[in-house]
Amino acid sequence: MSSTLHPMLNVAIKAARTAGTIINRAALDVESVRVAAKQTNDFVTEVDQAAEAAIIDTLLTAYPDHAIWAEETGRREGKHGGADHVWIVDPLDGTTNFIHGLPVYCVSIALMVGNRLEQAVVYDPSRNDLFCATRGRGAYLNDRRIRVAKRDSLRPALISTGFPFRPGDSMPQYMQILSDVMPKCAGVRRLGSAALDLAYVAAGFTDGFFEMGLAPWDVAAGALLVTEAGGLVGNFTGESNFLEQKECLAANPKIYGQLVGTIGKYSKFASAGDKAAVRQKLGPVAEEEAPLPEIKSPDDDEFPPTVLAAPF
Repeated sequence: MSSTLHPMLNVAIKAARTAGTIINRAALDVESVRVAAKQTNDFVTEVDQAAEAAIIDTLLTAYPDHAIWAEETGRREGKHGGADHVWIVDPLDGTTNFIHGLPVYCVSIALMVGNRLEQAVVYDPSRNDLFCATRGRGAYLNDRRIRVAKRDSLRPALISTGFPFRPGDSMPQYMQILSDVMPKCAGVRRLGSAALDLAYVAAGFTDGFFEMGLAPWDVAAGALLVTEAGGLVGNFTGESNFLEQKECLAANPKIYGQLVGTIGKYSKFASAGDKAAVRQKLGPVAEEEAPLPEIKSPDDDEFPPTVLAAPF
């Protein structure tokens, strides 16, 4: 890692490690952690909230005028000269893994200045693995510079993805995507944390990643890691303006092009002809399923949002 880290990256690392300490402490007795459901299969815990509070407190103590865009507490505008600096925070990406005791989750923090991602931290507290990047300075895992994998063909490639889990997600379409991708590559993995998926692409552990339905806090930090490691990130049709489009595709440049050619037709931005072909291929199962009702934990009334102690 560079001996002269950007000051804002140093603050993000401090925030991520602080959150990681909270997460590791809770992981020692995960069965006692209170869990609520935001909607079907989409969970939040008191650990998410405590970690997010700690992150925001650390960031705003250093940069009180900066804006925050966080998963659990939403957006708060910046002030004065810091209004165009937005910290994008996911305090615990992989909450479902965490509440089951499966140690595949992370803290994700990115800084966007204007419309450009400038700083990124993805911290895996269970392994003490710190992925970080500053625009133009490369990507690092702990003290080692990382690069995307060098494979130039899908055939030997290992691809990661995420499965539909929310009401309204199109399971038939996703299964069709998998049926197109799986025969063309060496294997497909589903880890359950998009931020770690992207960090692993940056480190060359996997060759590519794709998923639908992701929020900006899931992918912002990981996206900068991938590009600083020599990879490409975009939507399924290969366009780079993907952050709020709920489609994410990442890989080294050659695998990226092959994945776009394979799954681009499933993008909501695909051509009318491609969309018609997909509908015909899916047949009757393409009809959208009715969303399931939102579920509520019996303890929801006893589980109010955390009040943050940071200076706003």
